[in-house]
Amino acid sequence: MTGPDPVSLWHRLADTSVLLDGFHALKHAVRFGADVPVAVAVDRGAALALAEELAPDVRDTLDALLTQVPESAYATLVPRPHPTAVAALAVRPSRAAHLERLAHTPRTAPVVVLDNPRNLGNAGAVIRLAAGFGATGVVTTGTLDPWHPTVVRAGAGLHFATAVERLTVAELPPGPVFALDPEGDDIRGVKLPDDAVLAFGSERSGLSRELRARAGHLVALPMRPQVSSYNLATSVAMTLYHWSLGGS
Repeated sequence: MTGPDPVSLWHRLADTSVLLDGFHALKHAVRFGADVPVAVAVDRGAALALAEELAPDVRDTLDALLTQVPESAYATLVPRPHPTAVAALAVRPSRAAHLERLAHTPRTAPVVVLDNPRNLGNAGAVIRLAAGFGATGVVTTGTLDPWHPTVVRAGAGLHFATAVERLTVAELPPGPVFALDPEGDDIRGVKLPDDAVLAFGSERSGLSRELRARAGHLVALPMRPQVSSYNLATSVAMTLYHWSLGGS
């Protein structure tokens, strides 16, 4: 007995689902428990061979999920073809469950806050970093949708490995807020607790007035004089690495 046509199913679900664009996004989503109702590949055999090489733990799951479709059909499903020619749709995780996870205390890892970020790729890179460090979650303020397809693509599907939500500053999870600011104390002399809320300002304008007022601590990354700033994802990586060391 054959299942529903994957292209028709895709079109029925696309508006309410998370696009997993490429093999690695699908691999990570499956690895972290995503519900994937449809997954396609232009070359199913090549995709499974890639899984055998890079992700044998999910190879059998992908074998059950992937349906081969013509390249012309695949091209109608994604905004721009991925080099692996693999794509899938996943059910977005429960916002209520994410909010509960973010609010739960005591935490064993910080929450990362991106205050009014502008760049979709940067947001995705931060989510990928946060997942790698085991952060409790990533929260964005402002208008950027952290589940935008470009963010999910840049995050390589690792949205499913952490709690990703958009909130207002007033809705931020509990915990001491450590905001990154050039005028803050050198982070090398500061111990970041596990329940910290680590806030990073916009790529263009820095911290908003509202978030700065919420911060209990301003901390600064070491930087050579006359260098104006680090990339947002680099700043988050340096800060999470400092937290992971566990000392000051």
